[in-house]
Amino acid sequence: MARPVIFDLYNTLIPGADDERDRVVAEMALIVGVAPAALVTAYHDSWPDRLVRWNAEETVRILAGRLGATPGVRQVTRAADHRRALARRLLATASAATLAVLDRLRAAGHPLALVSNATSDTAEAWPGTPLAARFDAAVFSCEAGLAKPDPAIYRAAAGRLGTDPADCVYVGDGADDELPGAAAAGMTTVRTTEFTDNAPNWPGPAVAALAALPALLR
Repeated sequence: MARPVIFDLYNTLIPGADDERDRVVAEMALIVGVAPAALVTAYHDSWPDRLVRWNAEETVRILAGRLGATPGVRQVTRAADHRRALARRLLATASAATLAVLDRLRAAGHPLALVSNATSDTAEAWPGTPLAARFDAAVFSCEAGLAKPDPAIYRAAAGRLGTDPADCVYVGDGADDELPGAAAAGMTTVRTTEFTDNAPNWPGPAVAALAALPALLR
């Protein structure tokens, strides 16, 4: 049987878009009445909590409160929806080439899963995307309550595919120490540098473009 393949999301299947994220958070700051630069910094600093604990509204309310504001329900909802719109836009950026690679892998019999360190806005937007239709399972840190590089999140994805982690190939750019985490779970790793190279010293195979992955797996 073709080996199961488990993918990272941002900077692996789609761009991470860090600058656009900061721009959107700065716009959210104006909605809730705090300094844009301060909210951007607060978003960066709260990454561990946003990954596994807070939804979009909780994030806005908590961080605005830390910055001395008490936004109303409508302000919080508007700001959170602004963030959700960003998630939908980013997930829609999956290129035709990337979708074609996923289709080739599925046609070759590879079960596909996703493991993403992602906040609730991404998880909420995922089901309606062209990417989601190509995956057999998806595990988001915000829903699992744990994040990469914890080996348990990789084992959870393998479990949803009904397979052992040792049978799986993990593909990611290397952020969040995801490659060591996958290896610790027993998976074979492939590093992708198509969007960025977050682990230049990680040993093992790497692909400069996702289009090279099917040949590598053969």
